[in-house]
Amino acid sequence: MDKKQSSPRLLDSHFVDIHEVLPEEEEEEGCSTRMADKAEKRFNRPIKGREMKRNHRSFSRQVSLETGFSVLNRESKAKDERRSLPRSGRSFGGFDSANRIGIDGRKEDHFSMFKTKSTLTKQNSLLPHKKEREMESQRTEGSIGGDESVNRSVPAGRYFAALRGPELDQVKDYEDILLPKDEKWPFLLRFPIGCFGICLGLSSQAVLWRCLATSPATKFLHISPFINLALWILALAVLFSVSFTYILKCIFYFEAVKREYFHPVRVNFFFAPWVVCMFLAIGVPPMFAPQTLHPALWCTFMGPYFLLELKIYGQWLSGGKRRLCKVANPSSHLSVVGNFVGAILASKVGWQEAAKFLWAVGFAHYLVLFVTLYQRLPTSEALPKELHPVYSMFIAAPSAASIAWETIYGEFDGCSRTCYFIALFLYVSLVVRINFFTGFRFSVAWWSYTFPMTTASVATIKYAEHVPSFLSKGLALTLSFMSSTMVFVLFVSTLLHAFVWHTLFPNDLAIAITKKRLVKDKKPFKRAYDIKRWTKTALTKHGSANKDFEEDKEEGY
Repeated sequence: MDKKQSSPRLLDSHFVDIHEVLPEEEEEEGCSTRMADKAEKRFNRPIKGREMKRNHRSFSRQVSLETGFSVLNRESKAKDERRSLPRSGRSFGGFDSANRIGIDGRKEDHFSMFKTKSTLTKQNSLLPHKKEREMESQRTEGSIGGDESVNRSVPAGRYFAALRGPELDQVKDYEDILLPKDEKWPFLLRFPIGCFGICLGLSSQAVLWRCLATSPATKFLHISPFINLALWILALAVLFSVSFTYILKCIFYFEAVKREYFHPVRVNFFFAPWVVCMFLAIGVPPMFAPQTLHPALWCTFMGPYFLLELKIYGQWLSGGKRRLCKVANPSSHLSVVGNFVGAILASKVGWQEAAKFLWAVGFAHYLVLFVTLYQRLPTSEALPKELHPVYSMFIAAPSAASIAWETIYGEFDGCSRTCYFIALFLYVSLVVRINFFTGFRFSVAWWSYTFPMTTASVATIKYAEHVPSFLSKGLALTLSFMSSTMVFVLFVSTLLHAFVWHTLFPNDLAIAITKKRLVKDKKPFKRAYDIKRWTKTALTKHGSANKDFEEDKEEGY
């Protein structure tokens, strides 16, 4: 009798639950409990040889069902769901763009999160929408809130982690966004600050053609000054149009402007308007310009640039989250090249000491930026193929430094030639890798790659003035032709995309990324290695139970 009673007890001691009970498994758990009760009643009866054999089979089936392989399959499905998220802006609680209807029955504007929020608007919106916001907070509990995701600054590393493309303007496949991707956004939201690159390209061309018309090295071409006049007027008109549109964006969608400011690439384009103004002042047609420009022009254009420069360079120097090794990219040259352009303008207004000061500041930071980008620190992500065209930005700073030194000291001496030869080498190293520039879709950002080519052309013309030869003049004409051709092709492409195909301004997905990557907070499934460990332990116990059971059966016989 003792042996007969010990057998059920021995089996019960190894009847363990080896996986977490899930909500959808409550019915299965109830069934398994009833099966366990029936098995226990069956084991309490006197054991016969045939019945022991049958009970042994049922025990084996029970353990095999509880091994946890079904949980492993379920967890793998959950991982797949977390790995790929639909970029529709609808996976967040409270951001359903299709069916958002407020308490008053009106459809809610999901683009309002990027609109300018004044203090009075915030105070007035607290009372009528208090109940709605309470319901919204309950509905979005455990997820990312709308105001928190939009109003707080997004870390610089988050942009590199979530975006890709020539200007970090494309969302990666596994990322989600705050706004609907399948809807056409308002025009101001789709208007990026990169549009100032168009002004950079046109204004630098005005400087180039003024130099071609007035330089002794190209006097044999007999170029009409009216080309410079036409380009200068066109660049001025485009600058007014782009500036007016972006001012409207600042007024109505200031939260989106803040997102662009925190973007590690686009923050450099906030320098572009002031560089364009200085280009226009340098390239003004001779019929409009006096012999010496008024210093107020330099103060007006260089003042805002210098203040923004103090902010950005301070972030590089302080070693915070936006230190240089974290945010350095080829577009960062825009924050450096303005010092050399400002030095040229300062020399033209007669302020030589200010010009020397700006040249020194620009050259020091150019060296630091050049080394940081050249050595490719481990902290920075490897650039994909789509980012290679921005390497043309490397040409801009040394070319502008060469021109500035010649303008300040009046001669193309050793320092000026050193900067020019650095720019020329980088130019040639890009031209021989022409395959890097094929297979890309058109973007407004391409305009920002034209003014480095134009700056290199102007530097070559200055070099040909001081070193007159067939080779130097031929090189100056070749580079000038290449830069003007590139600008003309981009100008035609821009007109076609804007007025024929209507694809110039797609949805600006870069400003709609979340502050943190969406990860489900509640994890109802145990990790895979835990379940495998539990399964292995259960199977080991099952094997030892079978061995003891066989020994008891032999002793019973």
